[in-house]
Amino acid sequence: MDIVWLGHSSFRIKGKDAAIVTDPFDPGMAGLKFPRVAADIVTVSHGHADHNNVARIDLPAGKAGGSPKVVSGAGEYEIKGVSIFGIPTFHDDKKGAERGSNTVYVMSIDKITVCHLGDLGHKLSEEQGGEIGSVDVLLVPVGGIYSLDSTHASEVVASLEPKVVIPMHYQIPGLSPEMFASLEPVDNFIKELGIEPQKLDKYVINYGSLPEEMQLVVLERKS
Repeated sequence: MDIVWLGHSSFRIKGKDAAIVTDPFDPGMAGLKFPRVAADIVTVSHGHADHNNVARIDLPAGKAGGSPKVVSGAGEYEIKGVSIFGIPTFHDDKKGAERGSNTVYVMSIDKITVCHLGDLGHKLSEEQGGEIGSVDVLLVPVGGIYSLDSTHASEVVASLEPKVVIPMHYQIPGLSPEMFASLEPVDNFIKELGIEPQKLDKYVINYGSLPEEMQLVVLERKS
């Protein structure tokens, strides 16, 4: 399985039999170019334009006509051998009063459990943590303002104890200054977590090579 960061909260996760794109963003809102990518499945954590640009995603070459399967909201899904479990959460720490709902997705692909937290805006309850369960790779927002900040993100990481942590939704060059100027840089989270990061263009992992101790991976955005 390999994971490529497309920017913001969007990743392409490619397994042996299927590819997933998470939270594709509208370039006009985010300020970043969104690369043309293909996937069998698209997950959407919530309805804001910087997370739900599903029309941007094509089916992989050689597949039958139509569009990728879109997963949007809580529930259990089984698509092309990929198991996906959506867990309802909130986009803020006021039970959605400010920014509404958010869905956390737990995906099982090639025997590896990947958890995408979307724009989670609060610490997880004991019940939510139990629903998420054991995590191999955690995709966690760390920039604050619209989601977890570096301190709360580190607390969520500690509660889930994943084998691999990949941060997202933080300040990078090119993001719209009108919308995202106040996001924290990833360095704040690195300092909070206290783990030396691996900086990679693409993260490649299989079940047999999962680390015994927690790893922090900071990906370069695919443009």
